[in-house]
Amino acid sequence: MAAGTGGRTPGRAGLLVSIDVFDPRVFAAGVPHEALRTLRDTDPVSWQDEHEVGIWPAGPGFWAVTRYDDVRHVLRTPQDFSSSLGATQIRDPDPADLPFIRRMVLNMDPPEQVRLRTLVTGAFTRRRLERFADGIRERARALLDAAGDRFDLTDVTDDLPLQNLSDLLGVPYADRPLLKEWTDRVIGYQDPEHAVVVTDADGRPVNPRSPAQLADMFAYAGSLADAKRAHPADDVMTALVQAEVDGERLTDAELHMFFFLLVIAGNDTVRSALPGGVLTLLRNPDEYARLRADPGLLPGAIEEMLRVHPPVLTFRRTATRDLVLAGREIAAGDKVVVYHCSAHSDERRFPDPLRFDPARTPNEHLAFGQGPHLCLGAAFARLQMRAFFTEFLARPPVELDGEPRRLTSNFINGLTRLPVRVTPAGGHRRRGG
Repeated sequence: MAAGTGGRTPGRAGLLVSIDVFDPRVFAAGVPHEALRTLRDTDPVSWQDEHEVGIWPAGPGFWAVTRYDDVRHVLRTPQDFSSSLGATQIRDPDPADLPFIRRMVLNMDPPEQVRLRTLVTGAFTRRRLERFADGIRERARALLDAAGDRFDLTDVTDDLPLQNLSDLLGVPYADRPLLKEWTDRVIGYQDPEHAVVVTDADGRPVNPRSPAQLADMFAYAGSLADAKRAHPADDVMTALVQAEVDGERLTDAELHMFFFLLVIAGNDTVRSALPGGVLTLLRNPDEYARLRADPGLLPGAIEEMLRVHPPVLTFRRTATRDLVLAGREIAAGDKVVVYHCSAHSDERRFPDPLRFDPARTPNEHLAFGQGPHLCLGAAFARLQMRAFFTEFLARPPVELDGEPRRLTSNFINGLTRLPVRVTPAGGHRRRGG
């Protein structure tokens, strides 16, 4: 059945297009900007078949929301578009796992989500985050110094956020490789290079977010929490075990799920944004040279990098009732998936959207979400980007030294390889020069 029809009666008259923006292999080749533009122009809330991909079975299908205003509306109206009913990934979790998955704040709706968010907000104070600023910049400088003249930039941009997050959480140095292992397991499950596939007794693949696949992470989170209770420090894990509002504290299960969220989202968001920002500069050499000449443009450039290369491609919601969105009749229980990567290229919101413009204003991108699920770690992510790019732009320019490799995923806008080399003395080369 063609994507765009799904066997449903359209909620309005108009052109239905057959374009697949579900398959993670589509995104491995690059964000499909032309396909998404066609959907925005002709079928902005389109039905997508959720076909079988590799060993992963087919699903029931979903509505793909591609225009900026509609994406923003879905994210801001949890009463209509729930994070809890089916969680926030396109692929449905096992029904037996859903109660467990709903313990994470990302997969909650108000008022439960507001209660939990209120409990943990104090752990992310500006004072605590800014305390790490100098160390992050020194770490970025050391990693770039050690990289040499020809290197895979993802070696640097994988390591930097991992070390920063470990410091923020208070994870001992020797345990830091565990954070990368867990992140790769959860985020890379669709990628043939990174996937570690586990099957059940019937040979079906097990969701990497299932309790069985996260037992080692939760056991570690419990041990770390016990250590912070015994020996408090100025880190986020200590703040979480001590967090209290009106006499209420996080339960052990809530604490474990927060650790999971911070390890996965806190690591991979920046791990995607840093090489994505560098690749954006390499594809826009005039702006790269301009930023090197005037680092004062960096704050605006970081926001534009986040717009052009959002770390997250999509997020899923579930309709709580029968409703109409952009003329489409959506039934209660339907999956509704917002496409950040399309919203950020919507000509209705961003003039000349495929152009990288560090001076773009306004720049109301959705890279860190919108509404009740606005990312708690956004300030720390920006701090890391500022520190890294301050160091990166102070160095001799680099150029591509081979083809980048993208993560096979319809969720994370990741790069797994970005080979670069320092350009010969004499300044910045133009593309093809």
